Amino acid sequence: MSLAAFQGSLELGIIYAILALGVFLSFRSLNMPDLTVDSSFTLGAAVSVIMSVSGHPFLGLLIAFIAGGGAGCITGLLHTKLEIQPLLAGILTMLGLYSINLKVMGGKANIPLLNKPTVYSVFEKIVPGDYSRLIFAALILIFILLLFYLFLKTRLGFALRATGDNDQMVRSLGVNTDFIILIGMALSNGLVALSGALIAQEQSFVDVGMGIGMVVIGLASVIIGEVVFGTKTLFRRLIAVVLGSILYRLIIALALELGMPPTDLKLVSAVIVTIAMSMPIINKKIAFTRRKYRRNDSSRKSIS
Repeated sequence: MSLAAFQGSLELGIIYAILALGVFLSFRSLNMPDLTVDSSFTLGAAVSVIMSVSGHPFLGLLIAFIAGGGAGCITGLLHTKLEIQPLLAGILTMLGLYSINLKVMGGKANIPLLNKPTVYSVFEKIVPGDYSRLIFAALILIFILLLFYLFLKTRLGFALRATGDNDQMVRSLGVNTDFIILIGMALSNGLVALSGALIAQEQSFVDVGMGIGMVVIGLASVIIGEVVFGTKTLFRRLIAVVLGSILYRLIIALALELGMPPTDLKLVSAVIVTIAMSMPIINKKIAFTRRKYRRNDSSRKSIS
């Protein structure tokens, strides 16, 4: 793999790690599969590009986060107040957001961001060099990671994690789980939208279909990170999600370097997620087979 390809994959992995943290919050902490991700990612990208065209790229990141949070609240309300299943609630919000994203983009399927200020171009003036974009993305990720970790260590964060583990127990303690779910879904999709905003400014365009499959990327990052890097402590789990996102992008880049057509990337993603999710079962079967072999071997030796 060339240095340029490695640097580009590392930069994308860092940005997508923010998305992975959002998916981790809904998928692992709240135990809710959320398909809103595919459209809230595009919503953040669309808002970010529109604000950048107006000359406010940094404000675009903040508004993108707020817009994504609003999308997550809609999914949360559909689930908690209308008692729609989380998967279906996410699908309904995702479908509705497609039309909203088009309205945000002025009815256009894509909007270029050429010769317009972005957060990256502004940062390049402060820290010039070939690695300025990578440094900026890393700083944003570290800042979000620390805030995210500190939030999960608060009482509200603990209640959020406990709601995903056992919502009935948390409700019996007098905690409003509907409010907790609403907060969790808002933060989750806010992070996803922020990731979309950074990707749009990094790639200098937004497309209405750019969010398709983002939930798969997020799940792949979370699961790969947990399988490869472990989940003993909360901070280690968060670091594992980040490293999983980077490792996932490096795997994709390696597949492209080996000559795989870009049209097969979704298939590769599906295979990676399947392998990662099945690793615990595979490891258990391997361990069982080894124990069985050792018992058989010891019994043969005792007989002889």
